[in-house]
Parts: sequence; C-alpha cells; structure tokens
Amino acid sequence: MNLPSYTCGPQEKPLLAMTIGAAFDQTVSRFPEREALVVRDQGLRYSWAQLGEAVDRCARAFIALGLQPGERLGIWSPNRAEWTIAQFASAKAGVILVNINPAYRLNELEYALKQSGCRWLICADTFKTSDYHAMLGELLPELETCAIGALQSHMLPELRGVISLGAQPAGGMLGWQQLQAMAEQVGPEQLRQCGEQLQFDEPINIQYTSGTTGFPKGATLSHYNILNNGYMVGESLGLSEHDRLVIPVPLYHCFGMVMGNLGCLTHGSTMIYPSAAFEPLAALQAVAEERASALYGVPTMFIAMLDHPERDGFDLSSLRTGIMAGATCPIEVMKRVINEMHMSEVQIAYGMTETSPVSTQTGPADDLERRVTSVGRTQPHLESKIVDEQGRIVPRGQIGELCTRGYSVMLGYWNNPEATREAIDGARWMHTGDLAVMDDEGYVKIVGRNKDMIIRGGENVYPREIEEFLFTHPAVADVQVIGVPDSKFGEEIVAWVKLHPGHEAQPEALREYCKGRIAHFKIPRHVKFVEDFPMTISGKVQKFRMREISVVELGINPH
Repeated sequence: MNLPSYTCGPQEKPLLAMTIGAAFDQTVSRFPEREALVVRDQGLRYSWAQLGEAVDRCARAFIALGLQPGERLGIWSPNRAEWTIAQFASAKAGVILVNINPAYRLNELEYALKQSGCRWLICADTFKTSDYHAMLGELLPELETCAIGALQSHMLPELRGVISLGAQPAGGMLGWQQLQAMAEQVGPEQLRQCGEQLQFDEPINIQYTSGTTGFPKGATLSHYNILNNGYMVGESLGLSEHDRLVIPVPLYHCFGMVMGNLGCLTHGSTMIYPSAAFEPLAALQAVAEERASALYGVPTMFIAMLDHPERDGFDLSSLRTGIMAGATCPIEVMKRVINEMHMSEVQIAYGMTETSPVSTQTGPADDLERRVTSVGRTQPHLESKIVDEQGRIVPRGQIGELCTRGYSVMLGYWNNPEATREAIDGARWMHTGDLAVMDDEGYVKIVGRNKDMIIRGGENVYPREIEEFLFTHPAVADVQVIGVPDSKFGEEIVAWVKLHPGHEAQPEALREYCKGRIAHFKIPRHVKFVEDFPMTISGKVQKFRMREISVVELGINPH
C-alpha cells in the first residue's frame, strides 16, 4: 500500500520561545564586536553593539511618538539601514510593522494604510521612478499645513503622521534624525518594561499579498512565526557568527526581512545589502569585496549575475551556500551557480508569505537532481500534506493541493476573518493553492499552482487585481489577464481586453494608463483586443485556452 502524502519535519532543535526583541538583545550581548550590518550604497557599517544602540534609540523614539504596542507603523522604502533599524525597533516596542512594497503607487498605498489602520508611515523620498513625497502630497494634501504628528486626513483618518528618510523632508513630515532625537524623552528602563510585557505569539508584522479576488490581504505574522522561520532557514544553511550573507532581495518581502535579517539575527551572521534594489554588478561586488559566504536571490537574479559581462573579474570563491527561491530553478542555472559561483551548498526553499514564509527546503547534502526537481522536504516542526478536492490525503506520487501546518502559519489576514477561514481550515492547515506531488522520501515537487497566479521575476501577481484596475478605464468593457512563459522574467503578463461599443484604445495607451497607478511589475506587457473570450458551456472563462492562443500568437516556445 502506498504511503500517504503526509510528512512531519524533524523536531530535534527546539523552537525559540521569545520575542524578536529578546532574541536581538541576546545576539548583541553574545557578539558585540562582530559586524552585524553592512549597507554598501549608504557607506554604513554597524557592529552588533552599534546596531543595538541604534535599534534601542529608535524604539525609544517610537514610544516617544506615542506609538502603543499593537498599533501599526507602515514602512515604504527600498533596502537601506533605516529599514532594518525600524524592523528591530518596532519589534522591541511591540509596534506592528506594515511592509509596503516600494513599487506600490497611490491606489495600493492608500489601500494598505487604510486597511491596516497605520498610525505612522516611514517613507523614502524618491526611488527609481517613484517620488514618494509627491505621491503623499497628492494623497494627503493636509500634511503640508498640519503640525507634525497632528495629521487629520479625510482619506486616512487613523494616520497621524509621516516620517521621511529623505535629507529634505517635505512640509509636515518628521525627519528621521528628528525622530531619533525624540528618544531622549524615553529612558532605557521604560523600553525594558515595555519589552517585558510583550508576548511572543502576538502580531508584529503585516505583509500584503496580492489577492486572487480583488484587493491584497494583510498576512499577519507573530514574533514566533517569523523569528523561528528565520532561525530554521539559517539552521538548514549552517549559518554561524562567521557567515556573511549578501541580501539583494527586497526587505519588504519575507525573503529579505525573515530569511535574511532574522536568519542572520538568530545566528549572529552579518547582513550585507549591496544596493537599494537589485543590481547584478552591485551584488557581485558585494560578494567579492565583503568575502561573503552566502547569497540569496530568485532565479532571475542569479541569471543576471551569471551573465554579467564583468562577472569574471570578481573573486566569488568565498561563497559556500545561499538560497534560490521565488520560482522554479532551471537545471542549467543551478549547475552554473554551483560551479561558477562556488555555491556548492545552495538550497531551494518554498513557501508563501502566509507561512512566514518557508515550509519546505532542500538540504546541503541533497544532490543536483533533488535541488532542481523538488522544493525539498518539510521544514523542522512543520507538517505537510497533499490533498484531493474533498480534502482527503492522496497517496504518494499523486497530485493534489499542498497544505502546511505548524508554528509558521500566520495568525490570519488582518481584519479579514472571511478570507482567513477560506485559507486556514478548522484544523489549522494552510491551503496553499499550489498543486504538488510527494515522493517516497518525502520530497515535494510543485507541479502547478493556484491556477491564475503569475510569478514575474519573483513577484507574485494575481490577475484579478490588474483586471479590477483596468476596469476603471472608460473604454474597457471586460478584461481577462493571464501569464505566458518568458525567458527573462519566468512569466509575462498578457491582458485580453474587450472594449465598449464605439470605443477605441491602443495597447500603449492602456499601458500608459497603468503607469503611476499600479506597480510597474503588474503592467501588462502584451495587450490583445478581442470581441469575446473562450468560455465553457456554463459561462466560465477558459484561461488555459487564452494562454494556449497567446503562446502561439506571440511565437513563444512554451518549454
């Protein structure tokens, strides 16, 4: 008889029953002189003792600002030192950090701030094509004339103020240095007492994941969720205080702030940020010049580094390990990462924001075949099962939906009990929506996924969100969005658009309409105007047929 598709990860190493703040203090006292954080584009370096001082000062400033445990603080910025200081400081003060994608535009920003009820927002001034100050001026015209901390916004009634990371904060914004000066109002003893009141299973982080139906949902994660996930990922990689990890992935995402920052925190390893956002040359320079032993990235990042014309000029021999995640890894890419980048112990990780994020991972001893055909085995202290449409566990080797249970499963979606019930069943199993198969050794292979989701360059894109936005264009009567294979990004976005009678529109005009209103990675690359969509007899749109047609029409090789 076939074994059931169920596994429970090893239990030897106990989980950390502490808050992120307590874990942080422990690391600072263990490794005060070792390097904790290197932010190359800002020219900043911190030992654990120096980072400890910066984090405590910032936590005291948050308390002086009036932020109470359980209140929400948004952060809208690319990778930089202040992001990490705010991450650890908010955890010490018990303030829930709300991660906002730096590519978000006004619609998405307003939704995240309103839905989470943020009290304060930390923002960069500009980044790439985003002028954060200008966008906030448009969203919050009252900001310019209000006293700092006394914002009364019609759009965002719970928001009290904005903290700018820019050298020249706009009118009504509190500067980062001004904020730090406020720490003098709160003594270390008050911060210590605040920390003692916090519980490790309280929420400390909200991350917005694109919803399959309409708006993004705020996955609410506890200290216990993310501290332990970072710890277990680091354990699998064999991290120690001697490791130096280059983190070119975004901090707003679990990959950066959990697997990166918290993985390093729990092992005393060094966090190295090469640049504000991924740049292959900056990442290669960081590995070589910092003598890094570990490197993170999605497959497209590794491809960009491998194919960079200057790569041969960098000595990458210090590398030992790292993680590739966010999409399946082509076998040739894995071979090159091992052979040309010296990452003999590189691992594949799989998960989702709702599971903090990693639920399965390959091990350092797994062979090449395992590393490219599977997403590894169930992580310590977690359970995996694969079920059919009735929720029954299928035999090994049979395809079904992958479900995860254990310490890593989120508390729920913020202020959205209905969506939480749909995702997490009565036995606390998180239904991933991904189709998977488990072999006799317990290795899991993802064979398909939540049928609509598009993964473009490591970013999860849900068609429904783009469809609902395009519906706001006056010429658009109906729209369906699909993903098609793409050699560079893994997948590209195609919009099939049906226009209102008597209306005209050009593909470029529709793309222009999206610019500045939705994140750049959600803007359709291809637009096809149609009279109708392929449908089933019962009237459901057949997206698989649309994909087949688009692949042929665009001349794409689907393999």
